[in-house]
Amino acid sequence: MTKNKRPQWQKNMWALWFGNFATGAGASMSMPFLPLFINEMGNFPKWQLTLYAGLAFSSVFLSQAIVSPLWGSLADRTGRKPMLLRASIGMTISATLTGLSTNVWMLIAIRLIQGTFSGYINNAYALVASEVPREQSGRTMGALTTGNVGGQLIGPIIGGYLSGIFGYRLPFYMFGFMMFLASLSTWLFVKEDFKPTKKSAKTGIKDAFVGIEHKRVVVAMIISSMLIMAATTSINPIISLFVKELMHNHGNIAFASGIIAALPGIATFFTAPSLGRLGDHVGPEKILLAGLIFSAVVFFPMFFVTTVLMLGILRFLIGIANAALLPITQTVMTLEAPARSVSRIFSYNQSFQALGAVVGPMLASVVAGVLDYRYVFLMTTILVLINLGVVIYAYKKDKVKVTSIAD
Repeated sequence: MTKNKRPQWQKNMWALWFGNFATGAGASMSMPFLPLFINEMGNFPKWQLTLYAGLAFSSVFLSQAIVSPLWGSLADRTGRKPMLLRASIGMTISATLTGLSTNVWMLIAIRLIQGTFSGYINNAYALVASEVPREQSGRTMGALTTGNVGGQLIGPIIGGYLSGIFGYRLPFYMFGFMMFLASLSTWLFVKEDFKPTKKSAKTGIKDAFVGIEHKRVVVAMIISSMLIMAATTSINPIISLFVKELMHNHGNIAFASGIIAALPGIATFFTAPSLGRLGDHVGPEKILLAGLIFSAVVFFPMFFVTTVLMLGILRFLIGIANAALLPITQTVMTLEAPARSVSRIFSYNQSFQALGAVVGPMLASVVAGVLDYRYVFLMTTILVLINLGVVIYAYKKDKVKVTSIAD
């Protein structure tokens, strides 16, 4: 009996997988339709609608970027489980309140507050990263990622279907309920063997990087996370509006937008574990570089799409690239960061991801408002190429050999 007993880190991983799934599903149920929800709050011209949509998307990440380092430092003192509960309970309340918004500025304000309570997924990564055996880090982080992207897979489809029947408020209420379930799962099933940082210990940025051999690589992974988020979230404020344009304002636009939003998650869900295992054998750096190149190759043709079907095929392919991006940056940081400061490193990473999720949608809103929706894809292609340059530069400067974890 005891020989077959599953280790606690695996139990934690599966409980947090469900929490990640609930977070991804709840958030994605409403996000693709946020511009359509805003459009119901007033008669806005195109430039104003895209601007409000960009602000609504970005506000949650702006506050998240500001508070994440504070939560990360606190996590190193109190443990990751309290931070997981703080995030899940906070989003339970704020997501429900979002559905009660009566005007666009109330919506933006509540999402700004919601950002201060976010961070469930990154704390889940940090907790698992501090416990998983090194030789299983790639596949474990890849498996954990399927929880979030699996939620992102099913969320927009369910949200699109329900929004078309019951309106755009219901998905926000469902988001709140999903986070309530995540709170229960975390409270009941996650057990953390945590050794707090002593009060006298330094907790600054410089101290967090002490003991990291390849500092440039870790910094590059943090910057890369920011650029990945900027590229992947840039379409969020315009996706339903672009689909509406491609469909010539006919048909079930909400449901079609949900499908388009879900397609990258479908691809990532099925490919992330395999790419994680491949990264354990050939080295995560190779997977990351290949993912960035493939991402640029896929983003560029989106500029020329004329049908929803063409957009859907390319969105599916970008999901494969996504499976080789954020999970791999998480794996590299897991391997490089010392246990004593892993929460802070992951919190800095979360702040930069949040900054990317602010910059990407806001840039997209400006580009779409001034030029056209499709020019957003040219912008994302440029961001990916910049990201590729940052990663190559860091590995060359730190003179890191691209090897497998097994070596």
